[in-house]
Amino acid sequence: MLQRFVDSVLAVAKESVKTFTYESLNNIVRLINGVSALLLTLLPGKAKILEGIHGWELRPTFRGPRFPRWMENGVSSFNQFIYELSVDSDTSSVDYSSAEEDSDRNIYPASPSSQSSRVSGASTFTKYDRHRTGWIRCIFFWILLPTKFLMGIPVYLYRFLFNSVSKAPALSGSHQHSGLHSIKRVFTLRDQIVHRTTDRRRGVIEDLHLAIEIFIEAIFDVVHKAAHFILSPSEAFRKLFRGVSYYIGRTKENHGNVVEVSVTTDTLGENDPAPTEQNMTFYQSLNTDARTCQDVITELGYPYEAIHVVTADGYVLLLERIPRRDARKAVYLQHGVFDSSMGWVSNGVVGSPAFAAFDQGYDVFLGNFRGLVSREHADKNISSRRYWQYSINEHGTEDIPAMIEKIHEVKTSELKLSQPSLQEESDDQPYKLCAICHSLGGAAILMYVITRRIEEKPHRLSRLILLSPAGFHQDSTFVFTVVEYFFLMFGPFLAPFVPAFYIPTRFFRMLLNKLARDFHNYPAVGGLVQTLMSYVVGGDSSNWIGVLGLPHYNMNDMPGVSFHLALHLAQMKHTGKFRMYDYGSASANMEVYGSPEPLDLGEYYGLIDIPVDLVAGHKDKVIRPSMVRKHYKVMKNSGVDVSYNEFEYAHLDFTFSHREELLTYVMSRLLLVEPTPKQPSSQKALRLKKKGL
Repeated sequence: MLQRFVDSVLAVAKESVKTFTYESLNNIVRLINGVSALLLTLLPGKAKILEGIHGWELRPTFRGPRFPRWMENGVSSFNQFIYELSVDSDTSSVDYSSAEEDSDRNIYPASPSSQSSRVSGASTFTKYDRHRTGWIRCIFFWILLPTKFLMGIPVYLYRFLFNSVSKAPALSGSHQHSGLHSIKRVFTLRDQIVHRTTDRRRGVIEDLHLAIEIFIEAIFDVVHKAAHFILSPSEAFRKLFRGVSYYIGRTKENHGNVVEVSVTTDTLGENDPAPTEQNMTFYQSLNTDARTCQDVITELGYPYEAIHVVTADGYVLLLERIPRRDARKAVYLQHGVFDSSMGWVSNGVVGSPAFAAFDQGYDVFLGNFRGLVSREHADKNISSRRYWQYSINEHGTEDIPAMIEKIHEVKTSELKLSQPSLQEESDDQPYKLCAICHSLGGAAILMYVITRRIEEKPHRLSRLILLSPAGFHQDSTFVFTVVEYFFLMFGPFLAPFVPAFYIPTRFFRMLLNKLARDFHNYPAVGGLVQTLMSYVVGGDSSNWIGVLGLPHYNMNDMPGVSFHLALHLAQMKHTGKFRMYDYGSASANMEVYGSPEPLDLGEYYGLIDIPVDLVAGHKDKVIRPSMVRKHYKVMKNSGVDVSYNEFEYAHLDFTFSHREELLTYVMSRLLLVEPTPKQPSSQKALRLKKKGL
């Protein structure tokens, strides 16, 4: 009787404390959002910057209250039934912010936006561990998480602390689900739209609320056990002995957080077009969106192939592919600065250039420049300073040549294998290859074509479609002018100490990803950050906050920019010319270029022997339309077959926004290139000749 009375008092007190802290945090967030809204009203030019950004408003979106923890296993049997029914339903709502979401059931449930996270969440984190030491280990997790990332806690210690959380036993009876069944169910879900699959990520505020809730649970759990021990010492000792024995056994069985499962995938290898059975290893992503380009492509039902390319100077590049092996027309897409191949597929099936090209019958190749924090290189021990020692020169003379030659090798061998008649053709390129490039990718592809023509080597391209290409930058905003002089004045001194601009640790990359989610949940804060970021880039109204939330800015890897690349852009802006990197002295330039001055690429535009389509954005403040028109004028005066078009877009709208008009235009330019006709074999040609045909 006394025990039940104590349990009731503790339960009421616990829920009261949790409600008070929850509402306090809620009010603090509302205050922050309100202050941000007030500051936002004082900033000039915010209307143009926020125009067209979906969902901007002053009212925050906060998570609803969760079920009381005093219920059996965390939820009542009826709520458990409703949860399972909602998971099994194919018509589940797009809104993932209800109280029944997975964040109630685990400490850090994996995001469904990641293929790896979904499997990990389905097979490993299906339920809370309700045994005695579970809450204490949860608190240790949150305390040690930043330290683990920053100082490197030994893996065996970290795993030992959280085995009970990450390897919680499945419930018995009607609540027991096998991992394989969960995986199959996850892979049959229809929520393939990119913006929908990111809605279960948790931000910093949500993690803070969950950590406070876990802390309160742990404190009251200790108090409850102490009271139970005082009132019933013999029963408490028996339970304690059983609990210790159980966890000793579980510790021996568990070997980390990795779950290895065998699933059937549609990923295509280099030589095997059939679906293969692969062992795939999935890791936790701490509720950040850790999808890769492969995840997005395969989730949408398209084939995928990854090709690793090694440049002449040892950099390992990832050339990704949506393969159509028998196609005699191919397209190569190249991203810009602080970007990756994800930009070409981020808008899903309807609005992404990569999927549109594939649906038009193209073999699609997605290039990735060097410059990831993972530092992929043939030399595994390469230093950070040496890895980041490159400029735009290396993008145009090392990266793109390596990837295009790999495309040529793959396409030629595949076409000759599938079409034996090609063996007798004299043409060494039985396919047509077009390139679609954005921003820095446009400058690099122009450098590639010109240098290959100077070296009298084939560039293998049939058409260039350049979306707001870099190269000329003298017409820019005051902010970029300040940055220009800063790099020119302090570049020689800073280069040895600041090799690149990137986020170096996994913890802070995770923090950036989670903050992007908070900016979405609290729109006044997001609007303020969006406006400030737009000021930094000269008032460009691109959705900078939305881009920060994309998966290629994740805790595992993200693109960076080398110091020398930024200095190269400053040099081009200062001289008003599209030229190669200036090494700082006449002797150094003479050694590289054979002249005391870097190569002025604009003077060699006459060597471009393929059609070029230039596209500018009227609202683009990063590369203004006047600079794209300068490309056009120089090419036109040099006799290049060039066209110019302009849309009402900002800089990032060319890749990260769904623009039907732009997509239609790009596809229309691609279709101007006719695929290489299939040539009849010599014997067939001889028979036709005898027949007089």
